[in-house]
Amino acid sequence: MNTFTLIWIAFPLFVGFSIYLLPKLDRALAITVSLISLVYGLWHVLNPASVSLQLLDSFGVSLFIDGLSGFFILTNAVVTTAVILYCWQSEKGAFFYTQALILHGSVNAVFVSADLISVYVALEVIGIAAFLLISYPRTDRSIWVGLRYLFVSNTAMLFYLLGAVLVYQSTNSFAFGGLAKAPTEAIALIFIGLLTKGGIFVSGLWLPLTHSESESPISALLSGVVVKTGVFPLVRFALIVPDIDPIVRIFGVSTALLGVSYAVFSQDTKRILAFHTVSQLGFILAAPAVGGFYALTHGLVKSALFLISGNLSSRDIKVLKQNPMPTSIWVTLAIASFSISGFPLLAGFGAKVLTSKNLVPWQVIGMNIAALGTAISFAKFIFLPHAHSSELPTDTVKPGYWPALVLLLGGLVLANGLYYEAYSLNNVVKPLATIAAGWLAYLLIFQKLSVKLPRLAEQFDHLIGAMSLMLTLLFWMVFA
Repeated sequence: MNTFTLIWIAFPLFVGFSIYLLPKLDRALAITVSLISLVYGLWHVLNPASVSLQLLDSFGVSLFIDGLSGFFILTNAVVTTAVILYCWQSEKGAFFYTQALILHGSVNAVFVSADLISVYVALEVIGIAAFLLISYPRTDRSIWVGLRYLFVSNTAMLFYLLGAVLVYQSTNSFAFGGLAKAPTEAIALIFIGLLTKGGIFVSGLWLPLTHSESESPISALLSGVVVKTGVFPLVRFALIVPDIDPIVRIFGVSTALLGVSYAVFSQDTKRILAFHTVSQLGFILAAPAVGGFYALTHGLVKSALFLISGNLSSRDIKVLKQNPMPTSIWVTLAIASFSISGFPLLAGFGAKVLTSKNLVPWQVIGMNIAALGTAISFAKFIFLPHAHSSELPTDTVKPGYWPALVLLLGGLVLANGLYYEAYSLNNVVKPLATIAAGWLAYLLIFQKLSVKLPRLAEQFDHLIGAMSLMLTLLFWMVFA
């Protein structure tokens, strides 16, 4: 198993670079790699026994795969497969699929690493590959957005690297467990790097612009899997070091509330989805022990929603209200919106129930408010007008739309069975009541509101300033 794991980690990178030699097979090679990861991730989800592999004993460099890793690996595999299917008949060439596979392999590397330096290397590669994908259209806008992302990412990783060095200096190991004995400044520096990379709280306000301005398949990758590479180590830290767990939970609740606060007032479809990425990452951190299942459901649904958004006639909710969309597209939009709102029969329901059962008492009110805000936000999509294609002037979707959506939405239905214990009367009533309250609030209040929130905090110079303020806050939290 250890040998197979090493081959599996290296395989996407090897195939990715090989695509340049075999450009006519780029799509086939890319989807083969993602399907192998799908099988590997599913195996660890269904068989959660851990696998540990020491690479450099004296430095604490090691791999660790368990059920938590399996959920994140499975998310990466399904989302990557869906994006490849979506782009199958597009004009994207070998360069795109090479970067997609390098990104895929590097993301997997984060999910199986059990030491700080391996995570650092993988995150740096992810930053470069993501930048190349964001700027792939080669427009002035895409290049600027990509460079903005790259600079913020690299700045964050400098903080992280300093923290990792301090951990090694005090423990002679890069292993995650060394955080228990690490100096407070090391923990603070590592946290600021991961919080920024993962799009958490105010350090992650680079995310809305980046995700909303990227092409829809790239947004699906970024939101579905890339940001989770910053979240996964935080979840792992919380499970390994008990003293870190409360800090992670605090950021979970704060992030969930911050993201949803912006989303309920936004009228731009992709910005709504981007802010909800911030919010849903908070749900993962709020209950670290079950964060893997929530990451899977969020990755599937958010990737689906970003792909759907690329096939709408407008990004403006007000315009969409005046122009009915094809019923076929609305159905996919509604299913995804139902899932993320926590409607039964879809995986989002089980994920929310499982998360709520693993909250500590002080988190409950905040997370209930975030769940209500989620229902309000996605009521904007559910109550959009729609009509049969014959009644509309055009009904065109991207050629790869349906294969990708069938995979993602089908995954939401199948993943629902992973936590069938959620289906009790008490568990069903609360999500339905929350959704009903959210819909009512939307129809009576938020539908008529027109509030334009300032984007001051999203400006480039303010993002760097926010990172410094967050570092100060982290120092205080760690010392306290």
